[in-house]
Amino acid sequence: MRTAFEHFVTIVRDLGVSIECTPEITVQNIVATADLDEQLNLSPVAIGLGLEQTEYEPEQFPGLVYRLDSPTVVVLLFGSGKLVVAGATERTTLETAVATVAEQLTDLSLLAD
Repeated sequence: MRTAFEHFVTIVRDLGVSIECTPEITVQNIVATADLDEQLNLSPVAIGLGLEQTEYEPEQFPGLVYRLDSPTVVVLLFGSGKLVVAGATERTTLETAVATVAEQLTDLSLLAD
């Protein structure tokens, strides 16, 4: 990430913009995708994961919104088995979130082992 930022600063400086200091980089939100390699029926998923933690309105949006408590991220689940995880600040948090969702779906018999 630092290399990309340094590249950006070089381009901006080459355009004549004066950048005197090196700004601090803070990761605030990482978004990642994953694939469970299996189709999901989102209605039973919403019920199984808990209606208080999920939002599923297929007429409005084709995915299920799942707010995990730990790790604290939001996961969008789609019928194709693809996931979008948002709200992490570290890669390990993303990996934990995907593993948590897969484990929960497996425990609910909504995903094959």
